[in-house]
Amino acid sequence: MTPANLATQKSPRFGLSAMMFLQYAVWGAWLPLLGRYLLATTDEGGMGFSGTQMGMILGLAGSIGAVTSPFIAGQFADRYFRAERVLATLLILGGAVKFYTASQTTFGMWLGLSIIYSVLYMPTLALSNSVAFANLNDSEAEFPRVRVWGTIGWIAASWIFPWIYLQSDLEFQKMPPFLAGPEVENVTGKLVESLRFSGIISVCYGLFCLTLPSTPPKRDAVEPLAFKQAFEMFNVRSFAILVAASLPISMIHQIYFMYAGDFFVSIGLKNSLIGPAMTIGQFAEIIVIAMLGLLLKRFGFRWVLFLGMMAYAARYALFGMESLPMQVIISSQFLHGFCYACFFAAGFIYVDRISPEEIRHSVQTIFGIFILGGGPVLGGWLGGVLLDAFTAEGDPNNYPAVWTTLAALAAVTAIFFVTAFRDQIPDRGDPMSEEAETNLEETP
Repeated sequence: MTPANLATQKSPRFGLSAMMFLQYAVWGAWLPLLGRYLLATTDEGGMGFSGTQMGMILGLAGSIGAVTSPFIAGQFADRYFRAERVLATLLILGGAVKFYTASQTTFGMWLGLSIIYSVLYMPTLALSNSVAFANLNDSEAEFPRVRVWGTIGWIAASWIFPWIYLQSDLEFQKMPPFLAGPEVENVTGKLVESLRFSGIISVCYGLFCLTLPSTPPKRDAVEPLAFKQAFEMFNVRSFAILVAASLPISMIHQIYFMYAGDFFVSIGLKNSLIGPAMTIGQFAEIIVIAMLGLLLKRFGFRWVLFLGMMAYAARYALFGMESLPMQVIISSQFLHGFCYACFFAAGFIYVDRISPEEIRHSVQTIFGIFILGGGPVLGGWLGGVLLDAFTAEGDPNNYPAVWTTLAALAAVTAIFFVTAFRDQIPDRGDPMSEEAETNLEETP
């Protein structure tokens, strides 16, 4: 066998795992920290933006990217160019935009550049999945083992950034993140370096994408009427109820990433520990996703999705208890694993399950527009309104009132969902015909 043949026999899993690691390292490097930097006063070294302004930067901008990403990824990667080349181009351009954003000082520039970055980055989430699915021999068995490296990449970026930019004289410690040291001077102002750090990772990742397996466009597979047919899924009661519940849950999910960093600092956490502290949720996510198949088989989609919603209510209720020690509040992020896996991951699995095969991708895209587009933009608005409404001028941000309100919203949504939802699939011949009970034995 020739060396060329041996090369073609090699599994692409290593390269695809590295792709996922970098994909989420780009995101994890800056998202947990940016809210704190934007809300911190100028005296502290931050931007001094209001809650509403910060909500627009992290909510509206991200939502525009989420809504436009299916069309960008679909048009260019599905019809015209190789997916890995589109991925590389978007990441290199996005990295440059993110790096440049770090030097801006006005709200208008931050908002405009954040929108541009979101339009460039959000399609890469779908494209990285597409490249993985297209090049794995057994995607159902291999994809979870590839995707988990994305979560590991998020954790790694959240740990490495403080070591490089926010701390000095690092020493080994027994507990994660295993290295720690005193904070550097003007540590709050240094949080903006997370954007430059992310930009560097993004450009390197973009160049790495050029080494990925060739993933050519599938021009013949594009169904121009798929979106129109996919919207008929709203006539399926279980899908409509899931989307209705997903909107408020995705709103409060967005608010977590907007305000958690600033909130943790307000209860005594160091700025340099925001990222590492928030990775508690990512560790939990790995554990719960590994259990998700068993949970679905044992309890079914209805109760697993309900569990995910109630996990949001429980986490925010704990955040709102001012009397609890900081360590307890920080540790409650373990519930994030149940929030994400039992709601978001299970929701995407359910949508895949009930969708006719010929429009499955389009239905997933529509569902994604609601939870990655509509929910975050409304969450950005709601978070800003709540923070500004509950906080008197000149006082510290009143986070307990915000978290308690969000806990109540999550609980009400969960009760609505578990009361109205019934686990159903449509007749495969017609998305609008009589619905039948799902056989949980076939759950992925």
